[in-house]
Amino acid sequence: MVRDSYAPVPGRTPEETLHTFISRATADPGVVGLVLSGSRVHAGMPTAHSDYDLHVVVRDESVPVLTALDRFRSAHLDLVVITLAQFRTRGMPGRPDSFARYSYVHAEVLFDRLDGTVAGILDEKRTLGADEARHAAAGWLDAYVNQTYRSLKSYRDGRPGLGHLDAAESVPYALEVLFALHRRVRPYNKYLRWELERQPLGDPRWDADRLLPALGRILADGDPPTQRALFAGVEEAARRAGHDDVLDAWGTDLGLLRPR
Repeated sequence: MVRDSYAPVPGRTPEETLHTFISRATADPGVVGLVLSGSRVHAGMPTAHSDYDLHVVVRDESVPVLTALDRFRSAHLDLVVITLAQFRTRGMPGRPDSFARYSYVHAEVLFDRLDGTVAGILDEKRTLGADEARHAAAGWLDAYVNQTYRSLKSYRDGRPGLGHLDAAESVPYALEVLFALHRRVRPYNKYLRWELERQPLGDPRWDADRLLPALGRILADGDPPTQRALFAGVEEAARRAGHDDVLDAWGTDLGLLRPR
């Protein structure tokens, strides 16, 4: 085939643009997989403005015209072109692209030339392994306690503005802990309610209609009682999961974080 024809040709609709590109990509032996992610794999999330997020997995870097399309974006199509070796590690712990992990949680394999290899790699990214989850939860828990302690200390010492800033920074850590405790990848904020409603975290305190307003209050003004209520739930869940060592290392300082 003529590789110059890879440049995505805009169709009348995003679907037409996607299907035209797929037909060209699957005809090239250098392409070993096509993976769809983004809002299109989250039921109820696409809007009239949604494009198609497509990962094109190539065998190696011997397809220069294709690799040149990495990060191509249009109103219809958003491409990530990645080698098979890169795909194996993308989004995994310790990687600079670890932020990409959630994009694979609900991703769909549209094409797998390697008889399940691409699908197998994708499945490993969908959830946290047992050891990975325990390590992640412990690390994020310590960061969450640290940030909440800093915040409440500032409120105690008459510096509410600074306490508010620390409180806002504690929210991402809290979410990382709650999802890691369930061996799940923390979702992008856009999909947080979607995840909580479709796959609840197993405790009424973490239901979307209770957790999201609490986080919103903390982000809005750092309200210390709301912070303490959230911490109480996180501490209980973390201890139940066996993270007493992380919490107990804070000693009597935890008294500042607990509800009064």
